[in-house]
Amino acid sequence: MHLLPSGKTRDNLWTLITPPTVWAWHFLLSYITAAYACAPNDAIFEAIPGPRLLVAVLTVVALAIIAWCGVRAWREWQSEYVAPPFNEASPAHRERFLEFSTLLLAGLSFVGVVFVAMPALFVVDCR
Repeated sequence: MHLLPSGKTRDNLWTLITPPTVWAWHFLLSYITAAYACAPNDAIFEAIPGPRLLVAVLTVVALAIIAWCGVRAWREWQSEYVAPPFNEASPAHRERFLEFSTLLLAGLSFVGVVFVAMPALFVVDCR
């Protein structure tokens, strides 16, 4: 990451796609965990505490990463506030656009991770 004269880091595509990428990995790993635990299909009414705990740990880690990305984007966006729309072809407007987009994607990804984890919270077996 490049430092701007004010000491801020320059946003780029990586900072923009980190929250939805974490959400996607959380989704994939959570559903693989549940599928692996329920695949034998022998006793579907037995509790599966191990996979539920693993999904809880994955959820906490994913939410922490997404929250960090969101807080970082919020702080940088608010440091030099420029009102939307960010439609000028200037580095400042490009930077504000990336910061604001990252903030919105972090919020969406946070909610998405919570909703992906909800079945593990409420469903205790493989039914």
